[in-house]
Amino acid sequence: MSNKIHRAGFVNIIGNPNVGKSTLMNALVGERLSIITAKSQTTRHRIMGIVNGDDYQIVYSDTPGILKPSYRLQQNMMDYVETAIGDADVILYVTDVVEKIDKNVEYIEKLNKVLCPIILIINKIDLSNNEQVNELVEKWQNLIPKAEIMVASAQEKFGLDGIFDRILHHLPQNQAWYDKDVLTDRNLRFFASEIIREKILTNYTKEIPYCTEVVIDEFKESEERYDISAVINVMRDSQKGIIIGSKGSMLKKIGTQARIDMEEFFEKKVYLSLFVKVNPGWREDSRKLKAFGYDR
Repeated sequence: MSNKIHRAGFVNIIGNPNVGKSTLMNALVGERLSIITAKSQTTRHRIMGIVNGDDYQIVYSDTPGILKPSYRLQQNMMDYVETAIGDADVILYVTDVVEKIDKNVEYIEKLNKVLCPIILIINKIDLSNNEQVNELVEKWQNLIPKAEIMVASAQEKFGLDGIFDRILHHLPQNQAWYDKDVLTDRNLRFFASEIIREKILTNYTKEIPYCTEVVIDEFKESEERYDISAVINVMRDSQKGIIIGSKGSMLKKIGTQARIDMEEFFEKKVYLSLFVKVNPGWREDSRKLKAFGYDR
């Protein structure tokens, strides 16, 4: 019987929108689990990515970007962030070289009260220079004295080995929380819906992406392919028309893009059917939000 110490724990990634949290998690996990776009509120759920070694298991959580909620959906999103702060063994607080340092200052106050280790990551250093980065390191060290400050470029995969080493150092001694062959807590239906939502985020502007929710109605696997049927819920008839586009052109475009990404992700052929449904007020309806998977 081996006397080797085994470490395992929950490493929760939090921070403001667009600082690169999802890019960082995907890079640390080595898989594209979180969708990434230039728009804020891309991540709506708490998504786990699990990295295993012989003597460790790191359970990463990507969380929605911190914001001041304007409707119930956003409040549910911030509940995920609160939970992530409360149940972390290690917190990765991600900032970058361009965001204002005092944005959502109440979360800085919360971090100063937590008991677990904090690794504060200044991301996107490829967009800055040494002098500016050193100034930011000093400012953040003064703001969160207990945090261990590290610099990185998740996009360029710079600084990740150092972050991994520090995470491993802080992980508590524990047996694995999940089977060692598990990559995530989410199922394939979830990733199918997220891939479609990513295409909506990248192809539509203004309020359209924030008024849509994708629900997988049918997900069948055969030897040759997956047959997937999805409903895009919108809030108004006018949004339905925009999603569909002239003679169905936009719906066909996002369907094609989503299918190509799904086939790469699932490593199997995909037959994808998309439908659009008007579902007024879904963002404020707690019953509908629960049905859409936004459990508190």
